[in-house]
Amino acid sequence: MSDFRLRVFAAVARHLSFTKAGQELFISQPAVTKHIRELEAQYNQRLLARRGNRVALTEAGRLLLGHAEAVAASAQLLDDQLAGLRDPEEAAGRLRLGASTTLSQYVLPAWLPGFQARYPQVQLTLLNVNTERIGEALLRGELDLGFVEGRTKSRDLHYELLLPDELVAVRRATPAGPPPTPLPLAEALARSLVLRERGSGTLEVLEMALREVKIKLSDLHVAVYLDNTEAIKGYLAAAPTALGFVSRRALTRELAAGVLEIVPLKGLRLLRQFEAVWVQGQPLLRPAQRFLSFAQGQVQISA
Repeated sequence: MSDFRLRVFAAVARHLSFTKAGQELFISQPAVTKHIRELEAQYNQRLLARRGNRVALTEAGRLLLGHAEAVAASAQLLDDQLAGLRDPEEAAGRLRLGASTTLSQYVLPAWLPGFQARYPQVQLTLLNVNTERIGEALLRGELDLGFVEGRTKSRDLHYELLLPDELVAVRRATPAGPPPTPLPLAEALARSLVLRERGSGTLEVLEMALREVKIKLSDLHVAVYLDNTEAIKGYLAAAPTALGFVSRRALTRELAAGVLEIVPLKGLRLLRQFEAVWVQGQPLLRPAQRFLSFAQGQVQISA
């Protein structure tokens, strides 16, 4: 029921490209241009500023984008409600979640049973890959909703804050216990390091924090890059001279068992945010909306 021209405009605004918008909607670039010109004529406003091959939203364009997203969300909600009247089981649908390692291993599993008890007809799957691959899967249409950490943002994706997290330096537990005062950064980083792989939000946060204190990752001795936190913890437990960086949320059992210990560092604090993420300009399907609301409720309960 929504104006197709609004869908075209939203696609151009999302990609800031007439060509990519046409590819997304399976129409030609001249057709994209025609729809945009019709909207600009209708509102007697420039919606997009064109500078060579670059496109930017004008103030009027930003206002219209908000309207276009609201119209798309309303249309999706209507489709869901009509589907519910036609076939309640079909309306339950499927929910394809994706989450980066820390979230998929230490946060989401405790939430899933409660969600499934509330919405037993939703067919739920959870993909566990790093932040970079979550974004790629969302843009390919392979996921409905993602949860990631890290600082790099894609303009093709929408991010919404979920909860805070902190990375900490960790090593195998020692008889003396953790240092009573923070270690000098140079001393700590002289150890062999065990880090997450390229493309992970954990490594990105660490690398950017080190850059701020004028330290390059390439100048440090990295013993190994591993693709999940459990592997890092297992390596550290067997390597007394190594140092790793993982989420504080991932250490509950190891700290309680005396297997690993946190090493406070002087001049380096690694705060980050966990975020929900989905494709920019595309409204969430009802199961994804329900899960996001449920997750936000769980965060409030635990706060």
